[in-house]
Amino acid sequence: MKYVPDATGDRHFAEDLTVDRDDVDGLLSELDEYAVEQALQIKEANDGEAEITVLTVGPEDATDALRKALSMGADKAVHVEDDDLHGTDALGTSLVLAKAIEKTGYDVVVCGMASTDGTMGVLPALLAERLGVPQVTQLSQVAVADGKVTGRRDGDTASEQLEAALPAVVSVTDQSGEARYPSFKGIMAAKKKPLETLDLDDLDIEADEVGLEGAWTKVESADERPARTKGTIVTDEGEGAKQLAEFLAGQKFI
Repeated sequence: MKYVPDATGDRHFAEDLTVDRDDVDGLLSELDEYAVEQALQIKEANDGEAEITVLTVGPEDATDALRKALSMGADKAVHVEDDDLHGTDALGTSLVLAKAIEKTGYDVVVCGMASTDGTMGVLPALLAERLGVPQVTQLSQVAVADGKVTGRRDGDTASEQLEAALPAVVSVTDQSGEARYPSFKGIMAAKKKPLETLDLDDLDIEADEVGLEGAWTKVESADERPARTKGTIVTDEGEGAKQLAEFLAGQKFI
């Protein structure tokens, strides 16, 4: 799961062209809430015989996102935090997550379909490749039983039924079911649940493998979005359609 800038805030780039996370409030990515919900449903479907660990890579404040997932019902959390991670791209993040997952142990890794800041949607596939396990992605339904994961992927013209042996990486869409709200009891219980913090040394990762220096992708330039201009008001006194046609004739469309 990912700690992201609030989409309702004033999001912008810092001087090094990374996302400015200091001057805007952050929260648990909404698309990752669906992954937490599906993990909880998998546990419930298996009579509670499962342990859910939520994992994130992010700054100190990312603990807020972890605590929300714990208050929803997850059992424990792992937070990878290191100053050298600043500027890490999706490839570097997949390396860090894979190392942390291998250290923690797993049967199924459940991800959201994408993050609400980068919206790349590639991390589940990268993660499966690094772990050397099957990927079953973009699911609107998911279930785990008898040593395998099954699910349904909905496309524009058809739905696919997919299956893979465990261990596996899964990603779920925003059509998989609304995430539950944390209860007061869950919020209080989350404060006592274990939250482990790891750094690059704990994961045997060198600083030059991640961060801006180790990134395979980077932002070359960024410009502020132009301010909205005043619109044109057409007063229809019998020639409104003509005015509209003349206006459209003078526009350029891509």
